[in-house]
Amino acid sequence: MEKKHLALALFVTFVWGVNFPITKLGLDSMDPFVLTGVRFALAAFPLVFFIRRPSVHFGYVAAYGLIFGVGMWGAINYGIASGVAPGIASLIIQLSAFFTMFWGALLFRETLRPAQWVGAIVVLIGLIGIFLAQKGAHQVFGIALVVLSAIAWSIGNVIIKKSGVKEIFSFMVWASLFPPLPLLLGAWWIGGGQPFVMTWRNIDGVALFSLAFQVYLATHFSYWGWNSLMKLYPVSMVAPLSLMIPVFGILSSILLIGERVQPLEWASILVIIVGLAIGIYRRGSATVIMRAAPETASKA
Repeated sequence: MEKKHLALALFVTFVWGVNFPITKLGLDSMDPFVLTGVRFALAAFPLVFFIRRPSVHFGYVAAYGLIFGVGMWGAINYGIASGVAPGIASLIIQLSAFFTMFWGALLFRETLRPAQWVGAIVVLIGLIGIFLAQKGAHQVFGIALVVLSAIAWSIGNVIIKKSGVKEIFSFMVWASLFPPLPLLLGAWWIGGGQPFVMTWRNIDGVALFSLAFQVYLATHFSYWGWNSLMKLYPVSMVAPLSLMIPVFGILSSILLIGERVQPLEWASILVIIVGLAIGIYRRGSATVIMRAAPETASKA
């Protein structure tokens, strides 16, 4: 990989990692569903008026938008708002790689190597450690939501693979049309008008910065950068760099919001990273399923 492309990849993973504590800053004054809904509304408008619709069946666009916006980011943000540390969330979302791998075996008849099964077991052990380290039902519920978001991301990856879309940026912009309404309706269903009143009263410069970062850096720029690299290089060369996302996520959470990581969590983090390295980031047919925007990535 050329130095300029390696620099781009590292910057993208840095942005996606830092996006987790910056999202937490926005959640301090905004309801999680309201924040996520506004984020995707800004990701769609006004670009949707200037970018041609992707040349795939529009059902794929709608399905991906709902899975990615509501199932993934709605769940992540609700989980963080419930008490999950952003750095921990940036690590758990990487489980989507394993879920994507299993979808590949189930739907596309891809063969799973023994190392992938070993990696999955190691990651499961680390995830159990993360659950045991949580204090209180809210945090455990939040971790479950982040795991659910990883499943949603993996389903989104399958949708992209099935669609055969080539205009990735256009696909993301048009897909962003679909999450805002169900997210805002979800906020109303859970809290009535209170989430909107709270957001209106408490929104400040920090929350606006958080929104701008999520939309324009974590979604628009990083999604374009990562998928550009996916087109230039083999997936097996690019994908391992996504291991830097939780590294940047945890370190930036410690520095920006004072996140405290307990000894059991540190041990579990190491176990999960080792499991990911064993099971996912090696050459093999099961690694070629498109991993769209580990923001997602965004993250977004």
